[in-house]
Amino acid sequence: MVQAWYMDDALGDPRQPHRPDPDRPVGLEQLRRLGVLYWKLDADKYENDPELEKIRRERNYSWMDIITICKDTLPNYEEKIKMFYEEHLHLDDEIRYILDGSGYFDVRDKEDKWIRIFMEKGDMITLPAGIYHRFTVDEKNYAKAMRLFVGEPVWTAYNRPADHFEARGQYVKFLAQTA
Repeated sequence: MVQAWYMDDALGDPRQPHRPDPDRPVGLEQLRRLGVLYWKLDADKYENDPELEKIRRERNYSWMDIITICKDTLPNYEEKIKMFYEEHLHLDDEIRYILDGSGYFDVRDKEDKWIRIFMEKGDMITLPAGIYHRFTVDEKNYAKAMRLFVGEPVWTAYNRPADHFEARGQYVKFLAQTA
């Protein structure tokens, strides 16, 4: 099951867990109220997984590729890691399925506080369009992930502030309705 918690305010290495003391866990229902969806799948059979195929069909995730985030395989690794960790939003949902390794997605809650979501092998997440978020690998410096899209991929990230985009306005409206 996915682990999520409110982050501490420490400015140290983003690849560390940043769990506060005392711990402030966040459950799946709270993530759902932010529009974040989660599935636990069998990553060892991702190529022929009927459950993954069902999710892709139901949610129209028609495009996919696989990215390996590690120093040995990702060109400009350090630059990319910094870019992934900049707070940003997308105009489309961001769908990631961890096939191996691990990392963290950080998302903003309704009060603009960071929630850290630990992602490891078998975890699949959808972040809604318009949500401010960021990603980093953990201290193992390795994650292999499937990236899924509805239609052709759009890779554009809009760093904060990006409140003028329609996707952000729709997301803020969604948050107000789930209050």
